Amino acid sequence: MAERAKPQRTCLACRQMKDKRELTRVVRTPDGEIKLDDTGRMPGRGAYLCKEPECLKRVLKSRALERALKQPISEDVKNELLQKYAE
Repeated sequence: MAERAKPQRTCLACRQMKDKRELTRVVRTPDGEIKLDDTGRMPGRGAYLCKEPECLKRVLKSRALERALKQPISEDVKNELLQKYAE
């Protein structure tokens, strides 16, 4: 039996293609909230980041995450991301 293809996504910062499970998904829900999606299944517009702290710094500095989600990101979400990447 053939092995199933693993979904691939591109990191917003470094532009490398990786398995979806290796990336962190940030989603803008239909309600307009921005959340971290640990399951990878929340509805809404999503953007993916490597689990490298350098990628997070690059995305926050260039505001690429805000452009990808088409909405400004609150300080609470930025702090949540920083805490997640500090672990």
